Amino acid sequence: MLLRRLELADVRSYSRARLELDAGVTLLLGPNAQGKTNLLEAVVRVATGGSHRVATDAPLVRAGTDAAVIRCLVETDAGRRRTVELQLGAGRARTRVDGQDVRRAADGVGVLRVVLFAPEDLTIVRGDPTERRRFLDDLLAQRRPAYATARAEYDRVLRQRNQLLKRARGLSGEAREAATSTLQAWSEQLVVTGSALVAARTAAVRTLAGPVDRFYRDLADRPERVSLHYRSTVGDVVDDERTVPETAPIQAAFRDRLAEVAADERDRGVTLVGPHRDDLELRIGSLPAKGYASHGEAWSLALSLKLATFEVLVEVGDRPVVLLDDVFAELDEVRRAHLAEACRRFDQVLVTAAVEADVPLDGERWDVTLVEGVTTVVHRSEAA
Repeated sequence: MLLRRLELADVRSYSRARLELDAGVTLLLGPNAQGKTNLLEAVVRVATGGSHRVATDAPLVRAGTDAAVIRCLVETDAGRRRTVELQLGAGRARTRVDGQDVRRAADGVGVLRVVLFAPEDLTIVRGDPTERRRFLDDLLAQRRPAYATARAEYDRVLRQRNQLLKRARGLSGEAREAATSTLQAWSEQLVVTGSALVAARTAAVRTLAGPVDRFYRDLADRPERVSLHYRSTVGDVVDDERTVPETAPIQAAFRDRLAEVAADERDRGVTLVGPHRDDLELRIGSLPAKGYASHGEAWSLALSLKLATFEVLVEVGDRPVVLLDDVFAELDEVRRAHLAEACRRFDQVLVTAAVEADVPLDGERWDVTLVEGVTTVVHRSEAA
């Protein structure tokens, strides 16, 4: 897949911008705080349905304007040209795919596929379990958009169950018995929806394990093996040998664990078991990466996790566009060379950098400049 054209209108610091892009490497160059990342953020918003930097669309709309527009022209692996247009502003975002309005914004997700690595991704290794769960969920939602729907349904059930647990703490007698009966129904929905997420995440981790290990040892130039393991609060029942675990054993274990913690849940008024409390364990050699990995090792591992998602995504659908946001500046010369070699495997790579010499790659150059609060982006050949 190739991103052939990117157009912005009133997005972040951009009044207007249009980039015609080719296969291979494209460098977006300029000092820090000029607006380079804003370009990648716009691409991510089209591809995934959300920004990797903020929770809502409001910050993407340029100050003093009512709406922002992002347009992408995409070429699929089969050579088909497709368009996606987003209009962001007050109220719900408007999405057009191939010139037609779509009923749901989710219908525009996945037309463009991307793998992004940004400095914030270091939290996958060093942050709390929430970051690692988000990494898996974002990957699975891009691989199969139906996963996002399944995750949303689980979150809905979890909210309802937590509300019921909180209310039940103050009840007694018949009212408490009625609440307990209702809780059982929500618990069964939690088991069904949650077990599907656990199975999908486990399968994703098993698929990622080999590519992550290979990318890490290429990038870090170290002999230690990297291992990934999905740690579920449901228990180790998911540790069978199947590539995609069956959900029935997970459901049975889920029910048993809920029974074990039932008293604690009633006392605390919160659900204590389920994929919302699971974690992805990352190990370098025999040690957990969190707390033991050096800065360079953590960067190499986080980057390896994101690059490995490319191989997971290409198993289903088009080959993604790779986005690298200010990555080379954080790597030493050896790791830069290894990353540059990895980039040559991909069809299209967009790279942001403050210092051109940091990036040992040939490709198209665009200069990004902020003047009086407005960013312009100009192809190097046009600037000359």
